[in-house]
Amino acid sequence: MTAALAVQLGQMLLVLALAPALTGLTRRMKARLQRRIGPPILQPYRDLRRLFGKEVVLAENSSWLFRVAPYLVFAATWVAVALVPTFQTGLLFSWAGDLIAIVALLGAARFIQAIAALDTGTSFGGIGVSREMMIASLAEPAMIMVVFTVALVAGSTELSTSAVFMADMGGLRVSLAMALVALIIVALAENARIPVDNPATHLEVTMVHEAMLLEYSGRHLAMIELASSLKLLLYISVIACIFFPFGL
Repeated sequence: MTAALAVQLGQMLLVLALAPALTGLTRRMKARLQRRIGPPILQPYRDLRRLFGKEVVLAENSSWLFRVAPYLVFAATWVAVALVPTFQTGLLFSWAGDLIAIVALLGAARFIQAIAALDTGTSFGGIGVSREMMIASLAEPAMIMVVFTVALVAGSTELSTSAVFMADMGGLRVSLAMALVALIIVALAENARIPVDNPATHLEVTMVHEAMLLEYSGRHLAMIELASSLKLLLYISVIACIFFPFGL
């Protein structure tokens, strides 16, 4: 029991440590594709350290929800990542590693962030929330369809069971290949990536996710940025766990 708990805690700390590096790698690859040098891979760590050292500035009309929301969003996302067998199957909490539970946790984090963005009453927050909810209304049903497609084939919605089944199957069926394409599209939409969104833009016409974060600063913004990095790692881990589980 102690060893299993240590392995589970080790994975939780490992994904927390690697998530900013994955964000940095994504930004570097994007810059290279655009024929730019791009920031260093370790730049997100420096940004987080800088944000944690800054003072938090709060809007005068913000409530307690605005202050608590970053921690709730981070906690829900971190728990969702902890349920994914990123490096090993059969973890201590693998029985709770249900795809439906992970989708529910991500939906709860989105809802908390949306109502926190509306809490200050700014126009940018309202624009970002309306666009985010519109995208979510399309992405979440697609995610649920992917979950049930995998569950019908593997016989379970538990990620560890699905990973073992896919590893034994040794290849992708046509339905699973289409589910993989759908999951990649959902991952692009959920992580605010091109062509759905661009996390580097600050234009009113195109802002979605960034519009909900304009009122945050200091450690609150750092928690949300870290949660976004964890979310990106979660989707990559889910794709690898379900469709490419070799080596788990």
